[in-house]
Amino acid sequence: MSAEHDGADALMTAITGEPLPPGARADAAFLAEHRAAEADLAVLREQLGVIGHALAEPPPATTPAPAPALPVRPSPRPRRRAFSLALGGLAVAAAASVMAGMGWLMSGGGTGAADSSGLDAGSSAEKQSDAGGVAFGSARYLACSRLVAEGEATAVERLPGTTTLRITLSLTRVYLPEVPEEDAKGSKPDEEQVFVVDENVVPGIRAGDPVLVGVPRGADQPDFWAVGERQIALERAMVTASLPEARELTCG
Repeated sequence: MSAEHDGADALMTAITGEPLPPGARADAAFLAEHRAAEADLAVLREQLGVIGHALAEPPPATTPAPAPALPVRPSPRPRRRAFSLALGGLAVAAAASVMAGMGWLMSGGGTGAADSSGLDAGSSAEKQSDAGGVAFGSARYLACSRLVAEGEATAVERLPGTTTLRITLSLTRVYLPEVPEEDAKGSKPDEEQVFVVDENVVPGIRAGDPVLVGVPRGADQPDFWAVGERQIALERAMVTASLPEARELTCG
């Protein structure tokens, strides 16, 4: 590839859709990088289109079956140049922004109803985890979490004469703490967790609902709740994408 036409030029031309610069069509390496960048952008647009279409659909009238995870199409070929890393970062940032925005919209701005009543609840304790600019599922949030896990609400009891609920969760998938199987003895969280919260935090939750919670270090109660498979799927994607970076951070 000539010095006049580098990988960054190929990336920016693919993103903006502008005509190729003079002489670029005679540069075989430049054309190859440009085609690869266009292919990656097409994959990104397709994935964001699927997410946008799902968001636009009205919630079903009955409890929906758990939605299958969206397939992730591999890049057409391995990326070797530095500008390809920039494109990957663009894709992750765009997807993360869309997922975070959809989590807010699908929760009705933080006032959802339980999936079992026909609506997906993104209660997330009124998105308390966003306080201080630290969003649930981000690497900074995970680095400062005591427990991030999915489970099933096996019991939902109202304390007499109050608006307080005692919710028992049977954990099915624990993201944090991460404990290798060989070192897990005595280190895993209890498979059953009990939390006491105001009913406004998780409106409409029922026994049998799938739940995702986040509990900060030093806290006894979650500051984040997601109820219903649709909302959980969005947050799950954020958590799994952020875990590798979170392992490199310290809470502070």
